[in-house]
Amino acid sequence: MKKLRLLSFVAAAAVSTFAMSCGSKPAEEVEETMVEVVEEAPAMEVSNTVVDIAIGSPDHTTLVAAVQAAGLVETLMGTGPFTVFAPTNAAFEALPAGTVEGLLKPEAKADLTSILTYHVVAGNVMSGDLSDGQMVTTLNGKQLKVTIKDGKVMIGGATVVAADLAGSNGVVHVIDKVLLP
Repeated sequence: MKKLRLLSFVAAAAVSTFAMSCGSKPAEEVEETMVEVVEEAPAMEVSNTVVDIAIGSPDHTTLVAAVQAAGLVETLMGTGPFTVFAPTNAAFEALPAGTVEGLLKPEAKADLTSILTYHVVAGNVMSGDLSDGQMVTTLNGKQLKVTIKDGKVMIGGATVVAADLAGSNGVVHVIDKVLLP
């Protein structure tokens, strides 16, 4: 949203500057020239990685802080593809008191990395690709069991509350619980 506002501001400023530089040209001639300029502008590439999806969500600030503390941002912004089961802030808050704070300390980086990579599967796994009883191997090498009952998808005991948030390097499924290896 901030990028869109900035882009709108820049575009408005450019149009204003362009119109002033045209001086006394008739409006039709100015409009034709503006159209030519806009058509020649290069397309801007918008990043939408699995990390960007989490960063853009107000419900995933704790997850983003954890990914940053573990030093996994660059990895998860890589080519992937990755399937991320993303716990909400409420899921982190449900952990015993002091757990999150302890995991965010530098000396707990290995434990935090293990927990976070337990939430990531290699590949682009959409919800329709999952089946009841399926076992998926996470990036930390351990497996999670998929359960599908009455149309509700669960992974390792966590319920998928929002599925198939597609990014440029994978997909995010929002879950209601932090998975612990």
